[in-house]
Amino acid sequence: MSKPPHPMPAVTDVDIRLLRVFRTVVECGGFSAAEVELNIGRAAISLHMADLERRLGLSLCRRGRAGFRLTEEGRLAYEAALRLLAGLESFRSEINAAHGRLRGELNIGIIDNLVTLPQMRVTDALRGLKVQAPEVRVNIRMVPPNEIERGVLDGRLHVGVVPARRALPGLARLPLYEEESRLYCGRGHPLFDAPPDMVTRAAVEAADAVAPTQGPLPHPLNTTATATDREGVAFLLLTGCYVGFLPVHYARQWVERGAMRALLPDSHRHRLEFHAVTKKGVPPNLVLERFMGLLEAGAGALPSEGGARPVRDAAADT
Repeated sequence: MSKPPHPMPAVTDVDIRLLRVFRTVVECGGFSAAEVELNIGRAAISLHMADLERRLGLSLCRRGRAGFRLTEEGRLAYEAALRLLAGLESFRSEINAAHGRLRGELNIGIIDNLVTLPQMRVTDALRGLKVQAPEVRVNIRMVPPNEIERGVLDGRLHVGVVPARRALPGLARLPLYEEESRLYCGRGHPLFDAPPDMVTRAAVEAADAVAPTQGPLPHPLNTTATATDREGVAFLLLTGCYVGFLPVHYARQWVERGAMRALLPDSHRHRLEFHAVTKKGVPPNLVLERFMGLLEAGAGALPSEGGARPVRDAAADT
């Protein structure tokens, strides 16, 4: 597509609306997947995208049998759109703060399968925010930890909940809780019905294991499969062909039904801290400040930097 001979004119409300459609299409991975999110049909999305390409004078994406992908120009436009939309939301939040009103959006990134955690303080903080600020629109995205951290840093997300595996510069942290994980196998696995004296370290380390793609295993295992999230680990454990680590609170539903068994629970267990992360040095945002205050109150008023032990998941020890 040929580029316009002159710079792009002033950004209008129409441009903003089309850029929001563009952002959603990219984040959903294509036109079809974005239909539900946008609540419009694929034909309408296609028209919006064509209109945006015409207004920008750029070819933004390719579609075909290989699937949806951004062009290099599309990638640059997407990154610029994220900065623009984040700036607009920041402006709106600051103006609302000047009026003392809690309005606007709160964009949160959370990793999968935390909702079964007995002390999931994010739920309590969201409840408090809804009561105190009913006009705030909450948007939750379930994405891997590295995407959450990137989203907070580039402004797509206001706050994220991630494992405390590393300390990225530019992120402020609020300790929330610890999560205990143990090693499990599913019904049908050779170790599932084995007597305790047969479930040895050597037997466990020789078994086929599934490992998460995010982060190293806490104990050496014979990794022959990987999964991007905890649900993927659970799927493979339930085949009866693998061993692998799962959080106690998440595995409990299958343990109670007799579909999973913990292996070497005294030695093959580990705890992982979870933190709420926000971007350092951002302008005041009344909605985010209120939400973080609610989170901090629920976490026992722990300081947001190091030196305090997060509250333990007591239910994991039962």
